[in-house]
Amino acid sequence: MIEENPFREEDLAIRNRPEPCTLVIFGATGDLTHRKLIPALYNLAADGDLPVGLQVIGFARREKSDEEFRAGLEEQNRENSRQDHNDALWETFSQSIFYHQSTFDDSEGYIKLNERLNEMEEQGGSPNRLFYLASSPDFFDDILLHIRSAGLNQPREDGWSRVVVEKPFGTDLKTARHLNEVVNDTFPESGTYRIDHYLGKETAQNIMVLRFANALFELLWNNRSVDHVQITCAEHLGMEGGRGGYYDKAGAMRDMIQNHLLQLLSLIAMEPPIDLSADGVRDEKVKVLKSLRPLTGVKSVTKNVIRAQYTADTVNGKEVAAYRREDRVNPGSMTETYVAMRIMIDNWRWEGVPFYVRMGKRLPKKATEISIHFKDAPEVLFNALSGAETVPGNVLVIRIQPDEGISLGIRSKLPGPSARLQPVKMDFRYQTAFRKSSPEAYERLLLDAMAGDATLFARKDEVETAWKFVDEIEDAWHKAEDPPPMAEYPAGSWGPGEADDLLKADGRRWRRL
Repeated sequence: MIEENPFREEDLAIRNRPEPCTLVIFGATGDLTHRKLIPALYNLAADGDLPVGLQVIGFARREKSDEEFRAGLEEQNRENSRQDHNDALWETFSQSIFYHQSTFDDSEGYIKLNERLNEMEEQGGSPNRLFYLASSPDFFDDILLHIRSAGLNQPREDGWSRVVVEKPFGTDLKTARHLNEVVNDTFPESGTYRIDHYLGKETAQNIMVLRFANALFELLWNNRSVDHVQITCAEHLGMEGGRGGYYDKAGAMRDMIQNHLLQLLSLIAMEPPIDLSADGVRDEKVKVLKSLRPLTGVKSVTKNVIRAQYTADTVNGKEVAAYRREDRVNPGSMTETYVAMRIMIDNWRWEGVPFYVRMGKRLPKKATEISIHFKDAPEVLFNALSGAETVPGNVLVIRIQPDEGISLGIRSKLPGPSARLQPVKMDFRYQTAFRKSSPEAYERLLLDAMAGDATLFARKDEVETAWKFVDEIEDAWHKAEDPPPMAEYPAGSWGPGEADDLLKADGRRWRRL
């Protein structure tokens, strides 16, 4: 007797069906709302994916009318929308956007918001409420506590109430645990969505499909076939837009590696989940994070982690200031703008396989990719040919941004009478294959929050386990009497020589993006 599939396609469709709701954005006059959230909702409306009846309330301290708020959003949507701005569509879409003026610490403002939501629901609006914390993390506690005291988190009988929390989710393990307590005192874990926009990118979502729907790759996805893995996030910008004040308190490790890059690493290294439910997937990701070999103490951190800051140089004919000379940056700052590290995963599948992770500001280009470097074939036939050692072996490259796609590098014979090897590439590009641009990450994540699907959001224990790993490195940098040195690299370069030496010590080198 053939057993029925417990996870049918129609079940997936129901689970991923977004429901109409009222989306309340705290910090509605900020950059995130204008450049990402509203354009994402507009694009969903343009594609016909936005649930009918969605309403948006922007919550912020500045005095604005609904019309003034909409006008500012329209201006930014023209610049930031993935699709061309359509005046007729915007006119219809914007009529569901409203503004609510209040400071984050004003109890009366939340009481009035609750009254406004109740009134909208009594007039036929959806009883579902989705609260989005798009403000500075400094205000998260105040917002959550006032949401609870005003009863905003209590859904009606026929509705639900959820919260989306933007990164950074804490600045270390202690603050992350505190924030988790505050959030879970207001919303249940099932209604809490900790957002990591990297997981909303199409290629990141495709990692599990690539691995588990293609036997070709999953059979090779282990320490018997993989030599090492590289995860690179390169940013060409520095501290533009007054970002220096925030960045000097965070640094590359807290800003990018603790969340985005460790999330990508866990997707690459995880075991097959028992099903595609949110907890089924996240259970396996947590197992990976718990298997990371701790980097404890100055000696271990110095051996496995390189930190650096960019120095002044000329990039594309333009003079670029050193990090310590950037606006709002401490002239004596010991905050890293570049990190390269060797991570080992102590489990059965990945024993002995190093994962090299690097992230840097002011590098030559903006790109994020994962490369799986397979072991070489035995050196008894073609690999023994003269010059064969200079031809790259098999490398599977997963491009997260830009130009999302997947490529596989193989060795081929060069046409002609001699036996010479030549690298060739089999390349898949989303836009070419599907003849349309990939949706922005926030489009998918907003829909999932409306659908109650938390698969692409971080769970409480994921966040805390990642912070535990990172905190030990940060302690060696900032609390030890004799901390590891701070390296330097010229702005516009690919990083410090010490990062190259990290791989050279293992007989490897960074892949050039």
